[in-house]
Amino acid sequence: MSAADNAAAIRSINDAYNARDFDAAARLSAPDAEWINVPTGQTLHGQDGARQFMQAWATAFPDSRVETVTVIASDDGAAMEFIGRGTHSGPLASPAGTIPPTGKHVEVPFAQIILTHDGKITRARLYFDLAGLLQQLGLAPAAAPANAD
Repeated sequence: MSAADNAAAIRSINDAYNARDFDAAARLSAPDAEWINVPTGQTLHGQDGARQFMQAWATAFPDSRVETVTVIASDDGAAMEFIGRGTHSGPLASPAGTIPPTGKHVEVPFAQIILTHDGKITRARLYFDLAGLLQQLGLAPAAAPANAD
């Protein structure tokens, strides 16, 4: 695909998330694709993995929306920066176990690097501020202020 096609496809992932059309996002994925959540170390596979990847966030943050900030694309994929906002009113699955709803509103910056081949996503690596998310949920202490000396 061209860089323009990849940019449009990558943007459509966030549109599908906001519409809760996880099947549309899954159709962009190759059957053997890897969906990697870097901060948690989780890897999901294929179209079902794409669905599960998005559904987990939508379950934990049912009112969540994502806002695309930047997309940089090439013929081989794209990098996307976006902001996720929502209220933690559902269970949040994590490698350490399920985090029960806290009722806290969060705003989290994300970056995703996506590789494509023949018009399908082959690898998506998601990066986000896990410590900041846990702090906003009230599950981790706030970062100490930097020493101004």
